[in-house]
Amino acid sequence: MLRTVAGFDRLGDENAFTVLARAAELNAQGHDVINLGIGQPDFLPPDHVIEAAVRALRDGNHGYTETTGILPLREAVAAHVAGRTGVTIPADRVMIVPGGKVTMFAAIMMFGEPGAEILYPDPGFPIYRSMIEFTGATPVPVPIREANGFAFSAEELLGLITPATRLLIVNSPANPTAGVTPRSEVHRLVAGLLEHPNVAVLSDEIYDRMVYGEAEHVSLLRFPEIRNRLILLNGWSKTYAMTGWRLGWSIWPTALVDRFRRFAVNSWSCVNAAAQYAGMAALEGPQDAVEEMVAEFDKRRKTAVRRLNQLPGVSCLSPHGAFYAFPNITETGWSASALATALLERAGVAVIGGPDFGELGEGYLRVSYANSEENIEKALDRVAEFLAETRPR
Repeated sequence: MLRTVAGFDRLGDENAFTVLARAAELNAQGHDVINLGIGQPDFLPPDHVIEAAVRALRDGNHGYTETTGILPLREAVAAHVAGRTGVTIPADRVMIVPGGKVTMFAAIMMFGEPGAEILYPDPGFPIYRSMIEFTGATPVPVPIREANGFAFSAEELLGLITPATRLLIVNSPANPTAGVTPRSEVHRLVAGLLEHPNVAVLSDEIYDRMVYGEAEHVSLLRFPEIRNRLILLNGWSKTYAMTGWRLGWSIWPTALVDRFRRFAVNSWSCVNAAAQYAGMAALEGPQDAVEEMVAEFDKRRKTAVRRLNQLPGVSCLSPHGAFYAFPNITETGWSASALATALLERAGVAVIGGPDFGELGEGYLRVSYANSEENIEKALDRVAEFLAETRPR
């Protein structure tokens, strides 16, 4: 038997991809499955973005690039960040990466080791905990509660910091809960972090353009007092419907830039060259497609919440960000994972059980409204019929 290091046995999974594969398998068998599981916009990237990639290939831009990304793209990211936050960041602190997970992976690897503690949101993106455990560090969940509008509590979070805490992961707007932490709570967090100068922060802001109603995204980059220990994660996949392009960006503290560069050159050498030119076009070109997509998500959000709240035993807060609803299904009598499985196999609706995002996800489902309004209505008709006719088990 081949012997591998113990860390690989600690790696978790991301069930959204397992559900995606099973839904595709069922569809191939002739079943009609509506996918409200995967976190992927059902839009195409803007035309000018696709054309920029094609043009880059035709112009011969298909070789190696700098490990950190081509300079014009890093400058475009810096300009984009300045325009959105008012914060000027030199291009040499911007890193172009093959997807958002890479930034998580690198940051957690830098700070995680046996004896260290890393705080992460629960419910939260499952790769956070998976990578923490991979490093041998102790994962410390930060409760994300429905009673708090699925925003983190700065007081509760700060109370979990110990002398062993090396890294704090925050995510707003959040996956899977769609919570957006209000400005006042972000200020409390930053003020409290001043008492813990040795704790680094990874802020996952991949959904920063997707907020609704009165909600406001407050980037941690706006706070100079923690900027020397802040790692910012963002990218193109959600905002520009470019999930399969595997293109992201991150901003690193000056002290960590070269460490990250060496990590990158040992891991992926550089990011796809043509995709980088497409990313530049996305940031520098017209933003109409983004605004139209978010407006459409807002319409679907309202439809999804209305329909979910009509289901027997289901209640659902109105999401403030991203493109997910996180309905409470405790009154149905079903466990979350059992209901998610039954809906896929017996009702033809793919959703994700809350426990796939952490222990505090029990009693919830993640429902993605990154699908057409027609399909959302049709899927929730099926769920209503299923719940009316089927007993929990």
